[in-house]
Amino acid sequence: MLIIFYFDASVSIKLKPNQSNLLTGKKKMKPDAKRIAYCGLYCGDCHGFNGKIPDLARDLRAELRKANYDKFAGFISQYGFGKDFADYEECYKVLGAMVKFRCKKGCLNGGGSPFCKIRKCAQKKGLEGCWLCTEFENCKELAFLVPVHGDAHKKNLRSIKRNGKDAFVEGKRLWYSSVKK
Repeated sequence: MLIIFYFDASVSIKLKPNQSNLLTGKKKMKPDAKRIAYCGLYCGDCHGFNGKIPDLARDLRAELRKANYDKFAGFISQYGFGKDFADYEECYKVLGAMVKFRCKKGCLNGGGSPFCKIRKCAQKKGLEGCWLCTEFENCKELAFLVPVHGDAHKKNLRSIKRNGKDAFVEGKRLWYSSVKK
């Protein structure tokens, strides 16, 4: 059986049912404790590390170029019903930024932001990760992650501290969790 997704008349993605990742066709990575970031997030779950979003953005940009979509957007944006297309170039630019947001190494192997204060703090303290720090529950550096991850990183840190790294990577890992007020 072949599954076909149609986005419009000129773009379609053909997928085989046994593909492990329906959108990119990539095989899932085996969980690895070396992909646990200092902060308790799992690099293997990050769209930048696993490449899902960067690859989709790259492929969409290629399809847009092939279809000369900039010309269509420029034309249709002149009409009231197509006014949203006036921002096409900005959209294309954002897709380019998504392509660049790729990390192939993971946090512990030198990937991620070179300016990460969480990594610098853990390294300065000689810690493998924040789960070994007695201050992580009230850490001001970890607060940086709240807008994007909620309190997922803290829940992950507690899980790693309680059950160990191997149990964490094989079990439930959080990428986002709502902060309870």
